[in-house]
Amino acid sequence: MIFKQYEDGSCDIVFSKKERLKLFLKGKLHLSDENLRHFGNNLVKIVADWQLKFKEEIANKPTFTDTKIKSD
Repeated sequence: MIFKQYEDGSCDIVFSKKERLKLFLKGKLHLSDENLRHFGNNLVKIVADWQLKFKEEIANKPTFTDTKIKSD
């Protein structure tokens, strides 16, 4: 999977054909300890970058445990 971050702070997570097939068949992606570490490191980088790129209104918006996450 590849993380593609944009200037506005948004991000696409792009899956390979193999990853899409695995997700479709299994309904989940399992990440080994090493791959979960790499995934987490990528997310931390995205968080650091987006704080610089987000509009102030979005950067200061709180997130709660029941906040719904929607994809476009």
